[in-house]
Amino acid sequence: MSQAPQTIIDLSRLTLAHGEGKRIEVPVALEPFELAGQTYKPEPWAPTVRLEVSRPSNGFAFRLNFPVHLEGPCMRCLEPGQLDLEVEAREIEQAGTDDPELRSPYVDDDELDIGRWAHDATILALPTRILCRDDCAGLCPVCGESLNDNPHEHEEATDPRWSALKDLKLE
Repeated sequence: MSQAPQTIIDLSRLTLAHGEGKRIEVPVALEPFELAGQTYKPEPWAPTVRLEVSRPSNGFAFRLNFPVHLEGPCMRCLEPGQLDLEVEAREIEQAGTDDPELRSPYVDDDELDIGRWAHDATILALPTRILCRDDCAGLCPVCGESLNDNPHEHEEATDPRWSALKDLKLE
């Protein structure tokens, strides 16, 4: 990977008056994601993020939007899987309030950490499972073979407490 692009936006340099807004497009580096012990890599590793910043009466309102393609193992069969997402998130930063709903954790001293926000927004946009295909059958719980390639069933093992019944002779 090459050097990560800048992921901090200095809000004071935008020079927005109250009621104004700006749209910025900037590449943001996304680190690979660790989910259930597996690694999922974004492609490209630095997607172009569209950030809309507006300045209401006392603070900022943000909207983040970008597509991301993730590649990694299927959560059912461990074959290569992939996922295309359209990530969208919103944040508000209102100065002079103690209300946590009006304070963004990504803004500190007029600097927006868009890299951390893009990472968290991607995690929140992920589905519960990343699969190689929608109808993935997974792995056989008995032998571990892929049920996609070889659908099969095993005979159920007899409960050892009933094994004495095999010795019974019925006439």
